[in-house]
Amino acid sequence: MDHFTSAHDAVVHLRPDVPLAVNRPHRVRAATRWFLDAFEGDILYAVKANPSPWVLEALWREGVRHFDVASVNECKLVRDMFPTATLAFMHPVKNRTAIARAYHEFGCRIFALDTLEELRKIQEETGGATDLTLMVRLGVSNADASLKLESKFGTHGEEAVLLLRHARAATEEDLGVCFHVGSQCMSPNAWRDALYETSKLIIQAGVTVDVVDVGGGFPAVYPNMAPPPMQSYVDEIHRLFDAMPVTMNCKLWSEPGRALVAEATSIVVKIDLRKGNRLYINDGSYGTLFDATHIKWQFPVRLIRSNTLDQGATCADELLVSKLADFSFFGPTCDSLDCAEGPFRLPEDAAEGDWIEIGMLGAYGVTMKTGFNGYGEVIEVQSSDTPFTSMFPSDQPAGQVVPLYAKG
Repeated sequence: MDHFTSAHDAVVHLRPDVPLAVNRPHRVRAATRWFLDAFEGDILYAVKANPSPWVLEALWREGVRHFDVASVNECKLVRDMFPTATLAFMHPVKNRTAIARAYHEFGCRIFALDTLEELRKIQEETGGATDLTLMVRLGVSNADASLKLESKFGTHGEEAVLLLRHARAATEEDLGVCFHVGSQCMSPNAWRDALYETSKLIIQAGVTVDVVDVGGGFPAVYPNMAPPPMQSYVDEIHRLFDAMPVTMNCKLWSEPGRALVAEATSIVVKIDLRKGNRLYINDGSYGTLFDATHIKWQFPVRLIRSNTLDQGATCADELLVSKLADFSFFGPTCDSLDCAEGPFRLPEDAAEGDWIEIGMLGAYGVTMKTGFNGYGEVIEVQSSDTPFTSMFPSDQPAGQVVPLYAKG
């Protein structure tokens, strides 16, 4: 990737007509270092959040050795890059070929499940292997999550008790429990409640548990979503874990995805047309803006004016505007659903030919794009500047620190 000091600098040099992904590997490393220092257990990076090689390399460089994979292709990606990595197939429902390939071809020994039927599939496709770590996925409340994930996976009550007992009998290695409190979880209390419920089920099942995986859900900062400090999350997890009815040497795992990579990428889009407060841009719901369009999340934005690039203007200069306005974004495809309502607050004179930097898209941004209608091309570059905002300490003095547009 070509290197620039900021998104603004990249636009000055490239004048892109297709979306521009501005990547910051140093922010992945900073977030990873924080988690490795603060969390008293193993970090399993959730590859689905962003499987880009530059992300995986940054994680590995800082010491992440465990990866939460959800498909056989993710198994292959990680194994090809890091032959000694530990793979954990944490998708609770897998087809038989994926189970067999993960075990026999890619050396995966950790499998999640939430039904007896899935346990039988794992046993059959691994040839009755007993060297497995079996992770029983429990259903827990997602009440504190901005994106709820509780309807598809997870076992409850007596079914969970029965599955724990069967899984314990099926392996000579570790039995674990795992859960997911939902994506972008805004309160540490979600883990308190989930770990209380998990402890009750372990006691009812009367089994020894060797691994507790508290899943993902750790948040990033978005407009109108300012979570408490990350330290409060890990402190609550540690407090509850220490009181759980588990083996003395029980392992503690977590699966951060969004929290490790959200800050690390901005997407720069170009305005193709303005209709009132509708901005028609060259990316959208079938590209990197899935969350903005389908889930209706807001993301931080700033304008890069086309008529000032040759005048040596900086991002800070772009903030010297008298008025701001709320805009919605319409993507480039012919689908009328290709719309992000926002509102996105920008200078009221934003116009065709200007660019917009949309921040905090390192998680579920580029990784979600499609080729619908012939779109989908993205230019990737690297930047050394700071992100719009951060949950973690900054270690990069280089580059511009640009404030967000203020309300009012």
